[in-house]
Amino acid sequence: MDSKAPLDVIAGSLRRERARAGLSLSEVAKRAGVAKSTLSQLESGTGNPSVETLWALCVALEIQFADLIDPPRPRVQVIRADEGPAIYSEQADYSATLVASCPPNARRDIYRIAVAPGQGRESSPHMPGTIEHVVLGTGRALVGLSTEPVELNPGDYIAYPGDLPHLFRALEPGTTAVLISETS
Repeated sequence: MDSKAPLDVIAGSLRRERARAGLSLSEVAKRAGVAKSTLSQLESGTGNPSVETLWALCVALEIQFADLIDPPRPRVQVIRADEGPAIYSEQADYSATLVASCPPNARRDIYRIAVAPGQGRESSPHMPGTIEHVVLGTGRALVGLSTEPVELNPGDYIAYPGDLPHLFRALEPGTTAVLISETS
């Protein structure tokens, strides 16, 4: 658990989960059967929530109770160009390395990316549950969560939550990549 006070963690979790659900303060309060002022106080880190109030908010937001007090941490995965399990062909100079398999009921969109050095592309959070996968083709780039981007070289792979602020910033001219946006 974070070293922050529990009320700060709960407040941040409630704001984050309400935003992900796309619900107003009034709608969540109504669904949970709590006063709007109570929810407002909790989201600002004040008040003294009971287990029952927090449980009702979890039901209204369709989240687990633990998500309020120990929110999930972003899952970032990096596979460098020379890493990962490779399968080789007997008939050709060919290898395939699985970097990510598709979970059931997921949708994937695939993009070719070409980026020049400069400010980079700052992306706002996408739909809840979105994961972005990037394999850098040429150049060098900073890619991933805006708070912790990772420097990639040709052939490197990264996966990160696309429902958090993220960026793609080229560090060399001629930087290209393949981006796969996955939504469950």
